[in-house]
Amino acid sequence: MVKIVIENLAKKEVQTNDLSKSLLVTLQQHHIDWMHACGGKGRCTTCKLVITQGSENFLQLTEAETKYALQGQLASNERLACQAKIVGDVVIMVPEEGKLPHLTYNQ
Repeated sequence: MVKIVIENLAKKEVQTNDLSKSLLVTLQQHHIDWMHACGGKGRCTTCKLVITQGSENFLQLTEAETKYALQGQLASNERLACQAKIVGDVVIMVPEEGKLPHLTYNQ
């Protein structure tokens, strides 16, 4: 069982055994709203997340993420939630531009 902690969303924790799904799908399955405009297809960067711990537990960048990284739209500590898959525990944050108005975030 791996654990995903969303640091600036009251340290909300999600645990999963299904590592075949993207972080976006896993979060949605646990009823956590996460910004995404393209339907989770890697065609935009609205579902961006910031990695604060556990970067070694992310699988390699997908083709879509590599494209955005090369364009300067994805920093080395950022991933697309719709593309990223993990193999171990991670701590992530919602970036300022991805915050949803109906949720309360902490610093």
